[in-house]
Amino acid sequence: MMENIKTLAGDSGGSGLHIAIVASRYNDSIVERLLRGCLDSLHAHGVDSDAILVARVPGAFELPLVARALAKKQKYDAIIALGAVIRGDTPHFEYISAECTHGIAETALQFDIPVVFGVLTVDDYEQAMLRSGSEESNKGAEAAMTALETTSVLAQIRDE
Repeated sequence: MMENIKTLAGDSGGSGLHIAIVASRYNDSIVERLLRGCLDSLHAHGVDSDAILVARVPGAFELPLVARALAKKQKYDAIIALGAVIRGDTPHFEYISAECTHGIAETALQFDIPVVFGVLTVDDYEQAMLRSGSEESNKGAEAAMTALETTSVLAQIRDE
């Protein structure tokens, strides 16, 4: 039954793409691991170093604003937001996580490009370390792959 259905699927080729990464400095030891995983994955899939911009911001709350400013430039094929919000004893976690998530999604929809959510929202430091660890469990590397594949699918739709 699927043989007559046209299917679009993204590939992970990054050659010729321009990627912006917005990375939080808050919880820097975690975010640096995410950033390294993201960059390693982008390079491994053909994205040139000179086609990558990394913008550092104070915290996760600032990620959507800078992602939006980058999207407005219409210079990047995808934007990846990296950060780590770790639950504490106050409701601060919920406010930051919700606004960050909403702002990133809104930017993607407004500018019609992938703005990938690579922000860890975890209960404790140990969970953050696990999700920013090896290549198999590095959410920064996963965010890079999401950006590449989504960019590919959108390009196919535009060419449709």
